[in-house]
Amino acid sequence: MAVQVPTPQQLRQVADEIGLSLTDADVTSFIDLLRPNVAAYNVVDALPDNLPIVRYPRTPGYRPSAEENKYNAWYVKTTVQGASRGKLKGRTIVLKDNVMLAGVPMMNGAATLEGYMPNIDATIVERILDAGGTIVGKSHCENFCLSGGSHTNATGAVHNPHKMGYSAGGSSSGSAALVAAGEVDMAIGGDQGGSIRMPSSFCGTYGMKATHGLVPYTGIMPIEIYVDHTGPITANVSDNALLLEVLAGNDGYDPRQYNVKTHAYTKSLEGGVKGMKIGIVTEGFQQPNAEAVVNEKVRAAAKRLGDLGADVSEVSIPWHMLGGALWMPIGVEGLTQTMMHGDGYGVSRPDLYVTSLMDFHRNWRTRANEMSETTKLFTLFGTYIRKHYGSRYYGKAMNLTRLLTAAYDAALAEYDLLLMPTTAIKATKLPAPDASREEIIELAFNMIANTAPFDISHHPAMAIPCGMADGLPISMMLIGKHYDEPTIYKAAYAFEQSGDWKKM
Repeated sequence: MAVQVPTPQQLRQVADEIGLSLTDADVTSFIDLLRPNVAAYNVVDALPDNLPIVRYPRTPGYRPSAEENKYNAWYVKTTVQGASRGKLKGRTIVLKDNVMLAGVPMMNGAATLEGYMPNIDATIVERILDAGGTIVGKSHCENFCLSGGSHTNATGAVHNPHKMGYSAGGSSSGSAALVAAGEVDMAIGGDQGGSIRMPSSFCGTYGMKATHGLVPYTGIMPIEIYVDHTGPITANVSDNALLLEVLAGNDGYDPRQYNVKTHAYTKSLEGGVKGMKIGIVTEGFQQPNAEAVVNEKVRAAAKRLGDLGADVSEVSIPWHMLGGALWMPIGVEGLTQTMMHGDGYGVSRPDLYVTSLMDFHRNWRTRANEMSETTKLFTLFGTYIRKHYGSRYYGKAMNLTRLLTAAYDAALAEYDLLLMPTTAIKATKLPAPDASREEIIELAFNMIANTAPFDISHHPAMAIPCGMADGLPISMMLIGKHYDEPTIYKAAYAFEQSGDWKKM
């Protein structure tokens, strides 16, 4: 593409943006001084990029018809066969459409990204294929993953398999819907504010947001490095543990990964919960929009764990109610600077930068009117804050998040696990095509309060279905110490084996 020496007009425009006054002589001087710097950029431009080799054959696949896509959960169907043997041999896996699968389209739910074709496989894709799994396509997700409802994808809403016309949750909407519908064995989701756990709650699947950094995020379109998580959505606990076992561990690229501790998760399922201490977090049941039936079913699930031998008691963590407020500056300013103004990546970290995505995505600036209402809202707000207040609130929220994390850690020093509703509400009706912006936004974020705090505290948290009401699933969330996913799996498995959650 080559970098050009700026013209006098271009340099003056840049100077105006940063508040710098230049004379004609200054402009000439700076242009001459910039020439060797531009030359250095063009040395970089001329060198071949350093990207991983794509090792497994595939085709671009196809967009399934409406008859083949009842819930609008599929973006692309294809078949990428993995190794001839391995832990995932015989299993079908769908990828959330923010995960790069080389040679297969990716739009991340957004019209402005439609037509992009990744040129690498994400680390987790390589691991799935190396383990013998078969990747069968990409699932629809929400517009740049910025919704907890399933109504913001540029191609239309994803429907809940339990009840057409109702939300599948977001932003990993298609992933949870396809697992719940039995169309795939396993799925990959992403979680920055609850986007693995919220659709799992609405669809009745098992969704694990592991400790931050346990699963490498390399080759997945970021939102904000501090809250980016990816992980498994499955129809049962053992499959969830199996997929996490394949995905987890350092990859040498991802700066989110430090002091990572992996386990043989499939070997941690047995043993039951006898003697395990589980704290029912009072505040998790006190969200302003909490539905009584959700609280009742989750408390009944807690009692069932007690009947299985766990020591279950109430614990208060007042900081939990502040988690959503602390998430806001980190999430909104981070996504604005990294995903939007930073062309998907931003700067200032060692990472595997997929420049093809950066080049394609930066065109959102010429098509901003096509963004979802949620993306418009957060991009407007984040840009406003940056322009008028700088980054102080991001920094202060990060400082205060250490107190939030310490509050959870203090409770987890007394308890093996914490328990609360995954979402305070069941799946809601999808908004009508003529819904107001206000309704669209409300239905995108009215379920995030219990999940978002653990994206900034980085504790592992898992959504576990625990009942039905009005034909829709209800979910409890178990939270553990950092890197103690095995204890979550042990309790989840004991609960799952105790009875059919749909009849609880």
